[in-house]
Amino acid sequence: MKVFIDANILVTVLNKEYPLFPYAAKLLSLSNRFGFELCTSPTCIAIAFYFASKKCGEEHAKRKIRVLLEHLRLTTVDEPCTIKAVENPRVLGLEDGIQYYSAELASCDYIITENLNDFHFSEIPLSNCRDFLINEVD
Repeated sequence: MKVFIDANILVTVLNKEYPLFPYAAKLLSLSNRFGFELCTSPTCIAIAFYFASKKCGEEHAKRKIRVLLEHLRLTTVDEPCTIKAVENPRVLGLEDGIQYYSAELASCDYIITENLNDFHFSEIPLSNCRDFLINEVD
């Protein structure tokens, strides 16, 4: 199963934000195990780096991102993804639309985010960390 991980999950893990951290960390531990392929976009990585660097500094944040990238595949953000996001009137947040179309291009089976409303237009199944772990893993 190919699972797209949104930036808010990555930020939670990098910054150890509770109470969500245990669920997000467990989700990322599924990488390349039990038939799960986890991926994210370069944009999500940039967002996660920004928030991690605010908490622990740029060098430490880069080290954390390097470790993260050992466990995640990167999707592509290209011109068609961007145009679809801009042209879809149901997409309210451009960044979310770009992430969605990047996940679609990568043939992801799920999008995991803590902001389900950001992807209200999604045709790809959505879940938050906790519910995904309960319903798809346990």
